[in-house]
Amino acid sequence: MIPAQFDYARPASLDEACQALASDEDAKVLAGGQSLLPLLRMRLAYPSTLVDLARLPDLKGVHDRGDHVLIGAMTTHDEVVRSDVVNVGCPLVALATAMVADRAIRHRGTFGGSLAHADPAGDLPAVVLALDGVLVARSAEGEREIPAAGFFVDYLESALEPGEILTGVKIPKLGAGWGFHYEKFHRTAQSWAVVGVAAAVKRSNGAITEARIGLTNMGEKPLRARATESALRGVELGDQVRLACEEAAADTAPPADLHAQPDYRRHLARVLTHRAVRTAVGSP
Repeated sequence: MIPAQFDYARPASLDEACQALASDEDAKVLAGGQSLLPLLRMRLAYPSTLVDLARLPDLKGVHDRGDHVLIGAMTTHDEVVRSDVVNVGCPLVALATAMVADRAIRHRGTFGGSLAHADPAGDLPAVVLALDGVLVARSAEGEREIPAAGFFVDYLESALEPGEILTGVKIPKLGAGWGFHYEKFHRTAQSWAVVGVAAAVKRSNGAITEARIGLTNMGEKPLRARATESALRGVELGDQVRLACEEAAADTAPPADLHAQPDYRRHLARVLTHRAVRTAVGSP
């Protein structure tokens, strides 16, 4: 299909981009376009203006900031996957980003665009949520930081205010003792996750001391499996881990669609969480 008519702006600076958004309440940001362009073609989105961020190099790149890694919002998925800084400092991000769609999309889609789109079936929101990431937004009024726990508001709805642009994401480095894994069930490489689980697990003296579990496509926004996180604390490997992971679907409201019904998604959440946790701690 052909998109509805819209104006097009390609600012040369972040200030220009913020001004363009501030001057048109129906404007939308164009990053990699891998999520937005299909919506335009199907006429599910009707922006009056597209503000293209392609000419803003300051929004690209990965930076080591000591206690955290800063990923520019316009950094492509492929650049994130290949970054030594990401693979060393926050390997769970690299693991999950490598599973986003296919190679063609990873070369065009952007890290920030995936998060700003706020699709609960996307791989990256649950990962950033599990890692307690912080999202940095900029507008004509200034800059603010939004913890991931408050960034994802509802289905395809984030905490970004009108006129705000997501400029980067801060991912804390968790340090020694942590293991990571992202487990995803999907029908084809290009499809969204039926269910995905992001696991970060810390062990000490043979027992789990802390666990962070992010769930993909188990509700109207990405979720933390809080019940399983609590149940895993102090647990040693074996059946105790499996029993703790049985709580992964607690307090979730997974959708029903052509790919799966809610009860099947709950089953997947339990199974995939068990796999992700065991892999994260290095258990066979």
